[in-house]
Amino acid sequence: MADVVQFKLERMLNELEDLERRGLFSRREIAEIVKKRRKFEYRLKRPSPLKQDFLDYIDYEKQLDALRRLRKKSVLRKSGGKKSKKSVSDYAGVSRILDIYRLATNRFKGDIQLWFQYLEYCRARGHGRMKKALAQLVRFHPKVPGVWIYAAAWEFDNNLNVAAARALMQNGLRACPTSEDLWVEYLRMELTYLNKLKARKVALGEDEGDLARDHRKADEKQWRDENKELFMALNESGDADKRSDLQDGECEGKLDVFREHGLNILQAVYSGAIEALPTSFSIRTRFLEILEATDLAHSEDMRKKILEDMKRDFSKEPLYWDWLARADLEGINAKQFSKAVQVYEEGMKFLPSAVMVELYVKFLMDAISDEDRGGEAAVHFKSHGHTTELVSHLQLVYEKAESLDCITEDLACQHVSFLLQLGKLDEAKLLIEELCSGKFSEAVRLLTLRLSIEMRRIQNKSLSPSKVDLLYILELLRSILMKVRVSEAENLWIMGLKYFANQRQYFDKLVETSLPLLAKDGGSDSGFSLSSTIVNYILQRDGVESAREIYKRFLALPHPGLAIYRNCIELELNLASTGEKTGLPKARKLYESALATYDQDASLWQDYHSMEVQMGTSETAAAVHWRARKALKNNISLLSSATS
Repeated sequence: MADVVQFKLERMLNELEDLERRGLFSRREIAEIVKKRRKFEYRLKRPSPLKQDFLDYIDYEKQLDALRRLRKKSVLRKSGGKKSKKSVSDYAGVSRILDIYRLATNRFKGDIQLWFQYLEYCRARGHGRMKKALAQLVRFHPKVPGVWIYAAAWEFDNNLNVAAARALMQNGLRACPTSEDLWVEYLRMELTYLNKLKARKVALGEDEGDLARDHRKADEKQWRDENKELFMALNESGDADKRSDLQDGECEGKLDVFREHGLNILQAVYSGAIEALPTSFSIRTRFLEILEATDLAHSEDMRKKILEDMKRDFSKEPLYWDWLARADLEGINAKQFSKAVQVYEEGMKFLPSAVMVELYVKFLMDAISDEDRGGEAAVHFKSHGHTTELVSHLQLVYEKAESLDCITEDLACQHVSFLLQLGKLDEAKLLIEELCSGKFSEAVRLLTLRLSIEMRRIQNKSLSPSKVDLLYILELLRSILMKVRVSEAENLWIMGLKYFANQRQYFDKLVETSLPLLAKDGGSDSGFSLSSTIVNYILQRDGVESAREIYKRFLALPHPGLAIYRNCIELELNLASTGEKTGLPKARKLYESALATYDQDASLWQDYHSMEVQMGTSETAAAVHWRARKALKNNISLLSSATS
């Protein structure tokens, strides 16, 4: 290893001497460069070098080369701008970086990111190794579409070799026929090349215009046609218009080879893409975007064909109807909006489903929010045979979803929340009662929303709720909690405990309700712990002794959960740290009780050991450590990682 490293360093001698001779680096700096390079070379020559070793070496060489260029410019300014011939030091840095990249990619052939860093450096430096590196990358990763796209783009843009770029893209399509990006980029490349040929004809005066569609000209022409009466026709201009019309007619009579050829290309690529990706919806929308951005012959017919194919293949997909409704919608325009609503209504009839309703609702909500941000003052449209406003129509959509049995928990929550936003609290209450008594009787989010509505209704009625109201909320909460597992009812429990925190009688009843539920479902080992939450509430309200009494009741339940043990241990340790004498013995008892069930939990043993180290004696700490090693004999690595 040492001989190889020394040989590599000796090969740098000419470069280093040149750097010193030209005054770019001092002898001391060169000695430091040699020292750093020797370290990097040894790192690369070890049995299993890391990727980071190569990257660190490359970063160092890049910084060194950047410093060399800066100092070279400084020397050039001092010499009065007199340029000198390039020498070995001008090339050696780039060559070394490329060699390190080559070694790295040979070592980590599967790292695509590393390959692209290599290629980007070659491209930035304009180095001839780019072509060889690209060939290697294509050979090693023929199933990565981005590789073919990158290689073709380099041939097309840098080498101006259209034939090579086309061959690469076609080979890529053979290797990755299901890549949408490859098909789209291939079409873009062909149309771009065609547009360049068109631009060349225009520059030679043999043609005019290009293949890029200019929407501004089309809009201006449409406006002029619609407002002809605003313009005064003069004889001269009239004659000129006649002559221009004749010329336009002659131009239209000629066969536009480029526009026709562009259409043929699009048709061919589209056919191949649809054959390779018959179930892809997004590729068709991307082809439509390209078609609308280019001016091709018979583009409207091609657009109709694509739309017909989409309807034939995806009419049973809700995303198709959503896309179709939004396709031509620009802002909130009454006419376009009415058309979009008709599309959604047709989709609802053809495909009544929850997803379809969700997309329809999202569209209307977006329209409402856009209107609130300053869109048109009033947007009206025809629906269900009468004129209605956005909000009313959204309400009708929710009702229609319920009648079609397409309602989901998300939609139900959105419907209720929508009524609340409108200030219709009573309607929201009636609706959510109906939903919760039907198919959503165990829907946690909806039940939580119902409880919050009842609490809000009572709060609106009176700042201090009556006993009847409190009892009603308690019974409602208990009936809901009986339907839902403790682990799923975190928000419900927190709402209830917070609501009754200052009502001791009802709070205690809620605590009593929790005991049989925890006995049935068990406690939590991590995350939300109902028993820990209740203990903390009682600790804040009634003090330590009451908290100890309640946590003893929880720990007596079957499978109380590790979370309550940890919470109680933390409580006792906090007391012990303030000088409370019984805190440490109680914490030890809690640890022993927890380890009776969780003796394979390395973190629990580690916490126990840390407590003894900090608050106990060396004997008790050693005893805990010995017991932990004995208990975790099959998982001793867990203990080592926990104690490290």
